[in-house]
Amino acid sequence: MIVSRTLFSSALLCAACIISAGASAGQARHDRADGEPGRFDYYTVALSWSPAFCATRDDPNQCAPGRQNGFVLHGLWPQYAQGYPQQCSTEPLPLQTREKYAALFPSPKMITHQWQKHGTCSGLNPAAYFDLSARLRGQLAIPAPYQRPLLPVRTSYNEFVQAFRAANPRLADNAVLPLCASGGRFLREIHVCYDKRGGSMSCAPSAVRRSANTCRQPTFLMQSVR
Repeated sequence: MIVSRTLFSSALLCAACIISAGASAGQARHDRADGEPGRFDYYTVALSWSPAFCATRDDPNQCAPGRQNGFVLHGLWPQYAQGYPQQCSTEPLPLQTREKYAALFPSPKMITHQWQKHGTCSGLNPAAYFDLSARLRGQLAIPAPYQRPLLPVRTSYNEFVQAFRAANPRLADNAVLPLCASGGRFLREIHVCYDKRGGSMSCAPSAVRRSANTCRQPTFLMQSVR
């Protein structure tokens, strides 16, 4: 009986230790997610497939008939190997910088949000951050069939990735990741990964898994521009 009580007490003590350790780890993850400018692992350039966005929204800047937007810049996002930092400081976005770089985005209201949420974590000043955004977006070649298709395009995950590799021979393995919506039926966005100097690099394993999970159907559809 004494042995049983001793074992039970030990089990309770171990459980308490595990719970305490889990809470500490959770707190550490929370602190890490709060973010500190310049402390991150790599960048993701997020390019939204505009027809997918406009299928469910009616932004007059991005979705007006005749715009024929294909891939558009969503943002340049500092990333951790797991997760990402956000809103790392309250540094304001100067009016001059906003006016100069607003055209990078399909809607002018996006630039302030992208700076506040992601740019403040880059460790760069606003002009340098958006200059890097423009440079990385501009150096990525979009394969011809995926630029502004007037008819829907159906493709497989591997075919899509290989087309980007062929158009951009210097891309690292797993540097371009499609992300799909509606259970993998439609392309929603692509993420392209770069190191802090702007060189191509493989996205984190967790990001690769997420991409494969969202685009889990044998093929997905790229809706046509409008």
